[in-house]
Amino acid sequence: MKIFVLIVAVLVLAETSFLFVVKLRQRTLKVSRGSLLLDTSAIMDGRIVEVAKTGIITAEIIIPRSVVAEMQLLADKADSDKRARARNGLDNVKKLREMENISVAIVQDGQTTTGVDDRLLELAQKYGAEIATTDYNLNKVAQTLDITVVNVNELAQSLRAVVLPGETTEIELVQPGANRDQGVGYLDDGTMVVVEDAKNLIGQKVKVEIVRSLQTEAGRMMFAKRAAVPREVLRGQLHTTPAFHSDSLHSSKTNREKKPRAKSRLDVKNIVRSKHQHLCFQNSFITKW
Repeated sequence: MKIFVLIVAVLVLAETSFLFVVKLRQRTLKVSRGSLLLDTSAIMDGRIVEVAKTGIITAEIIIPRSVVAEMQLLADKADSDKRARARNGLDNVKKLREMENISVAIVQDGQTTTGVDDRLLELAQKYGAEIATTDYNLNKVAQTLDITVVNVNELAQSLRAVVLPGETTEIELVQPGANRDQGVGYLDDGTMVVVEDAKNLIGQKVKVEIVRSLQTEAGRMMFAKRAAVPREVLRGQLHTTPAFHSDSLHSSKTNREKKPRAKSRLDVKNIVRSKHQHLCFQNSFITKW
């Protein structure tokens, strides 16, 4: 009996020690200054995984447990689209943790009653960390609080191949524009290009010249016009016409000689007159007879 009581006391002491250590770790939770906090939108977007593969991220990546819980909740939703994106986000967390060139940690940030975004802002302010997100509203709120934000959308836009005004490129027009006679196409990176006087060319590939570029918070849009045909091309088209040769003139003259001569209006009158005279002669002959 004493041995049984002793074993129970040891087990209770071990469990109490374990819970004390866990609470102590949660209480002394620290995020290194300059670490990168990932929010739900950035993880589910997936492009942060490709960026991490390049090794450009040198800071420690921190994924709060509340973010993982939110994705788990979305993965159980009835909405198929959100469910698929949330499950993809959980897979992305696994991919990040398996990378050897970066440091990734999932931290216990405690339960939150104000929302995951507010918890991220609180952690970023408290520990001087940065936030990686694709959420437009979270980006704006973080900027008002002087928190450094790594916007994945802005990062992707900055890595696009730049087509400057005055340069030419070839695009396929896929739809009409908002204004009259406009055609709309897209570059390989998804940038929308509005082409003037090209509505009748929808469905074709057209060489255009970029006139100006408009950068907005929602993305970049370009305006273009149809590129002028170079003089060399025009000269090449002129050179493709058959050259004059004397043999062609002789052959055309021979062909004209072989063709029967078209009857003129005078010839037709003479034929009609002769037929009329012949009929008159026949009538007079019959009368005499």
